[in-house]
Amino acid sequence: MATDLTAAQFHHCDLYRAEFEKAIANKVDFRSSYNYTIDPSKTKLKKAQFALEGLKGLLYKHDIIVE
Repeated sequence: MATDLTAAQFHHCDLYRAEFEKAIANKVDFRSSYNYTIDPSKTKLKKAQFALEGLKGLLYKHDIIVE
């Protein structure tokens, strides 16, 4: 079963080991959160908000290095 997190706000949250697979995370605010890894191909993220520093958490599966 998918979790619906639509419009949730994760303010200053350490999301280490949080699993978002098959979640509905549309309009979620991740801008001040950290330590997340989210696979955009398995999680609905339409209009979700991320800080530039958090992009590596979205690109991890592609083995891309972001510095």
